[in-house]
Amino acid sequence: MTELDTGEQPQRETGRRAHADRRSFMRKVFFASGATAVATMGGAGAWAALADDTTTADASASASPSAAPSGAPGGGAGGPGNQTITEDFFGLTTDGKRIDDLYSIHSTKVATAPVIAAAEAFLAGLTDDQRTSTQFTVHSTEWRLWSNVDGYSRQGVSLADLTDEQKALGTALLKSALSADGLETTEKIRQINQAAGEAIGNTDAFNEDAYYWTVMGTPSATEPWGFQFDGHHLVINYFVLGDQVVMSPCFWGSEPTEMEIDGTTVKVCHEEVEASLAFINSLSSAQQKTAIASDTKSSESMKAGAFSDNAVQAYEGLRCNTLNAAQRTKLLAIAGAFVDRAKADAAKVRMAEIGQHLDDTYVTWAGGIADDSAFYVRVQSPVVWIEVDCQAPGPLAGAYDSTQGTPTQLHVHSIIRTPNGNDYGRELLRQHYLTSPHHN
Repeated sequence: MTELDTGEQPQRETGRRAHADRRSFMRKVFFASGATAVATMGGAGAWAALADDTTTADASASASPSAAPSGAPGGGAGGPGNQTITEDFFGLTTDGKRIDDLYSIHSTKVATAPVIAAAEAFLAGLTDDQRTSTQFTVHSTEWRLWSNVDGYSRQGVSLADLTDEQKALGTALLKSALSADGLETTEKIRQINQAAGEAIGNTDAFNEDAYYWTVMGTPSATEPWGFQFDGHHLVINYFVLGDQVVMSPCFWGSEPTEMEIDGTTVKVCHEEVEASLAFINSLSSAQQKTAIASDTKSSESMKAGAFSDNAVQAYEGLRCNTLNAAQRTKLLAIAGAFVDRAKADAAKVRMAEIGQHLDDTYVTWAGGIADDSAFYVRVQSPVVWIEVDCQAPGPLAGAYDSTQGTPTQLHVHSIIRTPNGNDYGRELLRQHYLTSPHHN
């Protein structure tokens, strides 16, 4: 890694101050917007648990724990013009009402000790200033301030700010949480981002180091905590409570999805594309007629991208209780393309959860179904929300000799979420503070 010139330091410090000001403002907006989360967690006594280090919560805010979220569907682009949180977290729903009793605190036998140790080592390797900028409380709204857009102003410490030794500790943290495929996918997304930036002559905006670490809470075997890795086309949220893991929302994307780099073809995000096409082509003509809402694909179709934590989207398309065994396997393969980016034990638990609700899973499709077709697919159930969205060429179109207009498999956005309130492990966090004796 090449150290930044000292002439850039004042600009960086100014940026950090601006980020801190923005963070403080966003927290105030969050708490001023209502006390729904606090009322749900148990009233005035929960304010201290929810309030961030630098935030004073106004407990006089009107509480309405059963109110539906006011956010509308959309936000897939997560663009610079949509960077505010103006409502409490509620979670993705089909009708503005959460389904209860979907999630519980219980033993899953997932080995989280390596993740805890790696996170502790990563934090210990930071300077005091870096650690202050990187570590937030587990309740922080920082969880929700992520975006897949390149120009978004992020918190935490960027890879560009780290020494080679510190970068290695960050990589070790990712390696402890992700499977080999998951780690490779993150590395390829960053690699393509750098190469594409070089191809269009704009590595200031597009490079492999514009990715940021934040840690929420303190790594612990008993208390809730987690981390976020956030940058262009790549967002990983990873929540830990004992031996339970919630790895969502996770955004995976790339432009282009395939690129020749130093004589080697680097390809990413093909698993979800290929699995989606295999599923839609396994359906009968009658099933396809129900699943496919449109033969054409718009430029932007994603419903639950950045800043859409409370999106409301009714089920659409084909209900999967009609699938035969082979079709069910192909449907689960779409989920597996995402879930298998976690360690095998965590992925096994998540796939079992998804499988339990397969009969109540819906799939909707837009676009073509040929091997090279651009398409949009949404897989939606009470416990999982997946979107794969082939986008029109964007700011990196010049890197693959493309022009604006027609969606393509060379620009893919995809996301996995946990609806009905458990993105970021929020439902488990709520239950923990309600049931743990030392928090009562």
